[in-house]
Amino acid sequence: MKVASIVPVERVETKILLIRGQKVILDSDLAQLYGVPTKRLNEQVKRNGGRFPGDFMFQLTDEEAKPLRSQTATSKKGRGGRRYNPYAFTEHGAIMAATVLNSEKAVQMGIYVVRAFVKLRQLMAPFKEMEKQLSAIQKTLQAHGKQIISLWEMVRLLMPPPKAKPKQPFGFHGRKTS
Repeated sequence: MKVASIVPVERVETKILLIRGQKVILDSDLAQLYGVPTKRLNEQVKRNGGRFPGDFMFQLTDEEAKPLRSQTATSKKGRGGRRYNPYAFTEHGAIMAATVLNSEKAVQMGIYVVRAFVKLRQLMAPFKEMEKQLSAIQKTLQAHGKQIISLWEMVRLLMPPPKAKPKQPFGFHGRKTS
């Protein structure tokens, strides 16, 4: 049976998250895709630590891991669940993980993981261009806004001061009876 029929690229794409401005896959999701227990994946990563610099993988902080707890169905610490925060693998880290696992499935799945990252990058490309254009428009509007405020201040200096309105008596005034 082909791996492609087991795990389509679209399924891999759903595992990719945006954390710290990087597209990453969590260790539990990567282990599942590679067909190994999470513990085994992390063991191999630790044994080959030199192959995983900070731009290949990082461990999530407590704040980053907290919202993921309910999504990944991990139990509370001390109750048999994960006792440490998950690791997040970038595209390069996911490929390197496939090489340290040395299993046929991991190597084949590594290809699908790369394809999923590439597809997401292609989908995001138009949005990056749009972001550049919106940033340029924002700068232009800010510059125009300053010019409009400056112009308004000049116009106010040229205008005659407003005439004071006659003061109305303050308080309750009854009708005068004659």
